Amino acid sequence: MQPVHVWIRSESRGTERRAPVVPADVPMLLDAGFEVTVEESPQRIFDIEEYAAAGASVAGEGTWIDAPHDAYVLGIKELPDEPASLRHQHIYFAHAFKGQEDARRTLERFHRGGGRLFDIEYLTDTDGKRVVAFGYWAGYVGAALGVLHLAGRLVAPLAPMAKHELDGELEHAGKNGADLLLGLVTGARGRSGRGAQRALVTASVPITRWDRQETRDLHKQALLGHDLLVNCVVTHTPTPPFVEQADLEHERRLRVLADVTCDVTGPTNMLPVNTEITTWQEPVRHLHDGSAEHGTAPLEVIAIDNLPSLLPREASEGFSADLTPHLLGLAEEGGPSGPWRAAGRAFDQAVEELEAGNGS
Repeated sequence: MQPVHVWIRSESRGTERRAPVVPADVPMLLDAGFEVTVEESPQRIFDIEEYAAAGASVAGEGTWIDAPHDAYVLGIKELPDEPASLRHQHIYFAHAFKGQEDARRTLERFHRGGGRLFDIEYLTDTDGKRVVAFGYWAGYVGAALGVLHLAGRLVAPLAPMAKHELDGELEHAGKNGADLLLGLVTGARGRSGRGAQRALVTASVPITRWDRQETRDLHKQALLGHDLLVNCVVTHTPTPPFVEQADLEHERRLRVLADVTCDVTGPTNMLPVNTEITTWQEPVRHLHDGSAEHGTAPLEVIAIDNLPSLLPREASEGFSADLTPHLLGLAEEGGPSGPWRAAGRAFDQAVEELEAGNGS
């Protein structure tokens, strides 16, 4: 049996510094008989020399296009716009199965080229639970940015940092009034929710924790009575949203939405008052002026779709520790097994829907 070839590509997004597999975990793949190639990258938090020292082969930036046909091309965020046809098996967060913006174009690229997509979001166990995610650090950073903005300490453009630096900012905010804020975390028991809570604790912000029961029996006035909402709920089925346009005119304390899930263009957006991401250059967007007469505060949103990349080293190390053992499942006889099979089914279903829509 030919060895499985994992090709770790460079990222096309300029702010993306994370790595799906860190140098320390490369030997696990090599010991299992895998071939590992890592592209050079000017922005990745880990130097290419570290990968070479771990035993990986080195390739030029963007050369995955010419990688062997059977290679698994592994990344994190979106692919560059070219080539128009994708022939490889790709592993990354594509966000293309729930009707998001550009979803159709992404699927058509795979359909034209005969390639295959294993979306990391759809790597699930037999109970349908995701087996790997950046969620903890997404929640941590999202909540941290919300607190720092309310404390007047969020400086744009944002830049990657080490965790101890971010924690220092949170602790300073906690000593200067953040302990008077009220924070609400939705999806509190999930990965993102746990990370968000940890950041709020570091900043001494009192926390209200909502999970399935509380979000199912939604108490809008209680929600609007917080300064900060950190949304960590992701859903694949239509669900009553947390904050709608009509809520903005009601009496409320709510001033900042930190949307960790950032499903801003999909039909299951839990915060439909916002339909655009925000960026490292402009992390905060103004949504509503508020009215002193009606007791409504101004409302702003933070909706950055690569939050963990602001803590690239810690986020990469945690993600790689979860993902690398699952990569070994790509070598199973009969093809990728377990969570890979689940991700493959999600792709097949999306392509079938695409073909049906095209009349194929």
